[in-house]
Amino acid sequence: MSKLTIKSGKAELKLRKSTTLVGLKTEGEATEQPFVEAELHKNLGGFAIVTLRTEGESIDQKLDEVRQTDAVEVGTHVYFAEGSNRPLIPTGDIFITFQSGVSQAEQQIVLEEFALQLLERRAPDRVVARVTPESLNPLKVAAAMQRISLVKLAEPDLDTVLDEYAFTPPADNLLAQQWHLQNTGSLPDTNYALRRGADAKVIDAWRRLDGMGSSQITIAIIDNGFDLTHPDLRDKVFKPFDIWNQSTQLLQGDPRYSHGTPCAAIALAAANGQGIVGVAPNARFMPVSGTSYAVRATEQMFEYCMKNGADIISCSWGATDAAFALGPDKESAITRAARQGRNGKGCIILFAVGNDDLDYVSFYAAHPDVIAVAASTSRDEHARYSNRGRQVSVCAPSNGDWPIISARAWWDPGVEGEVGNYKYWRDGISRGQYYKHFGGTSAATPLVAGVCALILSANPDLTAREVKDILQSTADKIGSPSEYINGHSVKYGYGRVNADRAVAEAIRRRDAAKAPTVTPPATISGGKGLFRFDVRRQPAEGWGVQIGVFYDYANVLIQTERMRAQFGQPAIVNISEVQGKTAYRVLIGVFSTANEARALQQRMNAAGVSGFARSLQDMA
Repeated sequence: MSKLTIKSGKAELKLRKSTTLVGLKTEGEATEQPFVEAELHKNLGGFAIVTLRTEGESIDQKLDEVRQTDAVEVGTHVYFAEGSNRPLIPTGDIFITFQSGVSQAEQQIVLEEFALQLLERRAPDRVVARVTPESLNPLKVAAAMQRISLVKLAEPDLDTVLDEYAFTPPADNLLAQQWHLQNTGSLPDTNYALRRGADAKVIDAWRRLDGMGSSQITIAIIDNGFDLTHPDLRDKVFKPFDIWNQSTQLLQGDPRYSHGTPCAAIALAAANGQGIVGVAPNARFMPVSGTSYAVRATEQMFEYCMKNGADIISCSWGATDAAFALGPDKESAITRAARQGRNGKGCIILFAVGNDDLDYVSFYAAHPDVIAVAASTSRDEHARYSNRGRQVSVCAPSNGDWPIISARAWWDPGVEGEVGNYKYWRDGISRGQYYKHFGGTSAATPLVAGVCALILSANPDLTAREVKDILQSTADKIGSPSEYINGHSVKYGYGRVNADRAVAEAIRRRDAAKAPTVTPPATISGGKGLFRFDVRRQPAEGWGVQIGVFYDYANVLIQTERMRAQFGQPAIVNISEVQGKTAYRVLIGVFSTANEARALQQRMNAAGVSGFARSLQDMA
């Protein structure tokens, strides 16, 4: 039972079994057991959530094995809901509502049929039961009971990690090695020195969004060699198409073509508790297979993406040979998608600048309606192979010193001439058969495509031109300042993409569009510039409405400006330290009573602004 649909609360949950996590009730600490590799959660539904030392066995085999040991009282599988990275575990209790008129004797027959123990009767038709050693898995029991005519609802009790109003990164085991998402300056399994902070600030963007993006955003990857069986891609495929065979059945298994698999994974690999995570792991994956220079094929690929709901189109290919410059028909095909897609807002189209170490970019990347992506390194330096030119929009982390980990197609032959793990891994150390080291502007481009998906998750009303402007205006200037003329560098474009600042700007524009028409004397954009402050110490008395906690001071400027203009109340900033980082709590209004603060809270909620009344004394 790798997949199952159950009723939970007011919704249906589509569950998939974790291939790495299990829940154990043990005598003593779970971490003391020799078969436990690591503990992720100490107590979820009474179970410790752990990874096991599988030693080549499947998770099913290993769990069956440890269940037989004296140290394990109960062992169970862990599940993930579709589109979520939160582990779910059945506690063993099942909440059952019988149909009206079913007698208690008939109810008892149902419980005995499934070997359930009656724990509690809450109403004539409602009981709480618990599985016994003779029962099936509680999820299987609940699903089976739901099909019985006597049962109106059978809901298994599930436990998961609740929000503490702070984002929890995904549990995928290679996340710590994905330095392009968050660069700490080192990697778990190598002594190679990276530059701390030389990354795309993706995990910071997830925290700002309080999630990993919308499942309603579709990223089309136009390329060759998509492994649609890959565990990070197979459950995400949406409206695939093969240009070469004019079919929804994509070419797979040809060793000459495997490039599309790692490109797609960098943008949108699922947060499924294993392997890597894409920049926008909740986004839908539209694989369009079959690159071509032909006019008709070019027209078809962009027309297909546009007409089938692609929001973003990522292309890690192109041409720098002067003989293959774009003609007017190809340029028009790209222009149509960039301006007419997304119901007139325009598809966001990205092209790699190329890996030829040239002083001009690929002819496709030079198109004025696309985002031309160059490559930077894990040390925030220009990747020497990355083409340069005035059309470069932004750069993004890729190889050049240390490569990026991405997905590997099952038929990928690896690097020609290399043997063993070196075919796939620069240092010869394998991180699993589904993955490999990858790089080039081919990697940088889908990374930025994923950032665009996060931007649209924050503000889906943005046009393609606005998304490009946000990327460029929020990018971090890396390299020497002397390389930038009017804010632009032929190597880096407008800088290395910063997903967190880009998402913040998308949110600012969204909120500004919703706010009443109020024109302040000056508009804060990105938190940069010269501002006049009236700074006075606020006595720790009274009440206000807290709207959030921010690590980015630029966001404090943006939010306080917007709130003061929209609600006509003073903004109070409480400065403290959270987990070793300076944090800014922003409150709006100062009132003598909690009821006055709650009245403002209701006004803010009606305007789409979340907040809660808080005593200023609590923040002293």
